[in-house]
Parts: sequence; C-alpha cells; structure tokens
Amino acid sequence: MPNEELLYDLADLFKVFADTTRIKILYALMGRELSVGDLAEVIGATQSAVSHQLRTLKQAHLVKFQRDGKNVIYSLSDDHVYTMIAQGMTHICE
Repeated sequence: MPNEELLYDLADLFKVFADTTRIKILYALMGRELSVGDLAEVIGATQSAVSHQLRTLKQAHLVKFQRDGKNVIYSLSDDHVYTMIAQGMTHICE
C-alpha cells in the first residue's frame, strides 16, 4: 500500500477530472496547442472561465504553456494525460 501522502496526492489528481470544463479543455488540447481565446471558442466557454480552469490544470501538471509574444499557448503536459483520459473513456464506455 502506498503511503498516505501519495494516496492524498492521487486523490487530488482525480479531483481535477471532476469538472466537465476541465475535461473539455484537455480534449481540445489533445494533439494540438491552443491559446486561451482559441480554447474558449472550441469548448464554448468564456476566456475568463477557461483561464480559471487552466490555473487548476497547470497546478496539477496536466497542461503546460509557452509564451508566443502576447499570447500564451497551452498544450498537454505529456502523454500520460492523454492516456488517463483515453483509459477513463474506455472504462465508462464498456
């Protein structure tokens, strides 16, 4: 059994997936990089709502960003994020 701190961290990670706006953002970032404005357009949310949710996703290390002039471009942190979402979708679709 993992220690309590690791179990707590794992529970916190899974809590991040409990919001449909965050899930939409992660899906939108699969295989491409997008700015806040582009993300807002793709998922049908305000830029403010997207920025708020991106903060949570960054803290969980699920997305990364880079500056492109005045724009900030977001992408998935790594293949693990894609795998977690794909496995979750496979599980609920069985």
